Amino acid sequence: MGKPVVSISEKEISEIVEPLRRLTPAQQAWVKSAIRAFGTACQFNRAPDSDVVTDAVLASLGDRLLSHHAGSRQALSKDRFEFAFEAALNASGITAKLVKSRTNRGHDITIRGIPVSLKTEAAANIKDESIHVSKWMELGRGEWKLPLLRDLFLEHMQSYDRIFTLRRLKDAGAKTRYELVEIPKELLLEAANCELEVCSSSKQNPQPGYGYVKDADGQLKYSLYFDGGTERKLQIKHLRKDLCKVHATWIFGSTPA
Repeated sequence: MGKPVVSISEKEISEIVEPLRRLTPAQQAWVKSAIRAFGTACQFNRAPDSDVVTDAVLASLGDRLLSHHAGSRQALSKDRFEFAFEAALNASGITAKLVKSRTNRGHDITIRGIPVSLKTEAAANIKDESIHVSKWMELGRGEWKLPLLRDLFLEHMQSYDRIFTLRRLKDAGAKTRYELVEIPKELLLEAANCELEVCSSSKQNPQPGYGYVKDADGQLKYSLYFDGGTERKLQIKHLRKDLCKVHATWIFGSTPA
């Protein structure tokens, strides 16, 4: 869907113009760039059966992406995504509240009373059909044994019921592309029966390892990567997007509509 056109009264226009004249030239230039951003050609789409991204949420979050890229080439960061998502949901009549602690080890936001974990992905080598979460959680300084680390992951997921990731895909020419994907919790719970493998040739201390989750045909669904580096964190690698749900996509360019 494109952006809806909403009329604005002459009185409202004057209320904008008068303060605009009082701005500095630099501030006026910034306002102009924001206005140009809202005039770019765009295509916003949502899954018809999405229970989180309504038409209003789609448009509101899309406008926030346009506004962000008016002044930045960088992808929307995780904290800005969290605030933008919360604001878009509440403005659209969907009750949402971020957790107070920014270092909370569990969920990030509550939507309609349901705890939700939020992720982002924007690596230069991002793949359209494969999801990578570079830091799902910290693994701490406890005993480094893969079965114990896998159980930490399963325990961590008790703190939230749904998982969404905002992905900044590779540009298509001059077009900027985002998508909001839900990773089914049930899919991740299959890690309880993953195939664990220590990277015995690694010189890292502790040695990293993998947990492979496969389908009935032996094809990889995704892998857990227990990173034994400085951060000691868990990554999710090669997660097949066809096993997830795309709730919305936003595509916009640099030329006026």
